[in-house]
Amino acid sequence: MFKGTTIICVRRGKEVAMAGDGQVTLETQVIKSGAKKVRRLSGGNVLAGFAGSTADAMTLLERFEKYLQSHSGNLMRAAVDLVKEWRTDKALRRLEALMLVADRNQTLLLSGAGDILEPDDDVASIGSGAGYALAAARAFLQVSDMIASEIAKRSLQIASEICIYTNDVITLEVIKDE
Repeated sequence: MFKGTTIICVRRGKEVAMAGDGQVTLETQVIKSGAKKVRRLSGGNVLAGFAGSTADAMTLLERFEKYLQSHSGNLMRAAVDLVKEWRTDKALRRLEALMLVADRNQTLLLSGAGDILEPDDDVASIGSGAGYALAAARAFLQVSDMIASEIAKRSLQIASEICIYTNDVITLEVIKDE
């Protein structure tokens, strides 16, 4: 488990939303409260969020963006190439991070262990508060008419009330079909 952040991705209707908190923790201290751990890539058509070591995650984001460019924005092909390199490259396989990536059609969880996981339902989360945010989002999806962005934001707020490594300074990115 990676301490220091929570990222959640929610799909509903024609909207996909990814939200991340802003807390950066070093051992027992909060070092920063407004870090941006969710980004738009590939001309705004792909959302990416990371949990884990910041430097490691930034390295992976840069490589992922290069793969997106080389595969004309194809999320799955870029993910396969990144995870393959991440798992086999001597330097990259030591990186400690997880990534959530999403486009209009799919959400993927990526890890250095070679995992490319597509969630069974319309929500996925990573990081120290992942379980709390995931549970909240699933409940909202079942019992409310809230849009994806509202669910992502509210679920992260709930996680921030429970997880000491997650705060309520939220970055939210949305892709929606008009």
